[in-house]
Amino acid sequence: MVEHHADIRPSDGPLFRLEGPLDLKVGIVASQWHRTVVDGLLGGTLRALREVGIDDPPVVRVPGTFEIPAVAAAFVNSGYDAVVALGVVIQGETPHFGYVCDAVTMGLTRISVQTGVPIGFGVLPCTTREQAYQRSGLSGAEWDKGYDAAQAALVGALAIRRIRSGNIADDSFLVGAATSNLAEL
Repeated sequence: MVEHHADIRPSDGPLFRLEGPLDLKVGIVASQWHRTVVDGLLGGTLRALREVGIDDPPVVRVPGTFEIPAVAAAFVNSGYDAVVALGVVIQGETPHFGYVCDAVTMGLTRISVQTGVPIGFGVLPCTTREQAYQRSGLSGAEWDKGYDAAQAALVGALAIRRIRSGNIADDSFLVGAATSNLAEL
């Protein structure tokens, strides 16, 4: 596995500190194109999951980003509480970039909305390899989008569990200064 660096600047989005262990079944689907960057994303995802006691989630590698939604659907249809999708699409000289990005985004969104299972979106649509690397969580990168995608999936799964249980006001699974009252959503 590639070196993963822990001192990454957090993204500009919300930061949640989750306490574990969490009783969630999480699957990961990761593309093989741009493998170094995707391995960095996977490292961040696995770190986020380990922090909450999810130590050995299944990881399914697919050839490219276009194949991610089908495997995400298989995880969802097999009873998983959340899925993390990881891939990289770098813009080239043809319209292929737009087709792949649109298909993956719409496919994952449709699966999540129709099933109520959150999918952490760790698919990087970038114009350059350097942009992808800077989001990879690897040594020297600015961001760790794999970690962010895992946290988004976990927070979504916990919020959905709370809603389904009727205990909407309980946000005790969030700790620290960056907590959010999800009941306001």
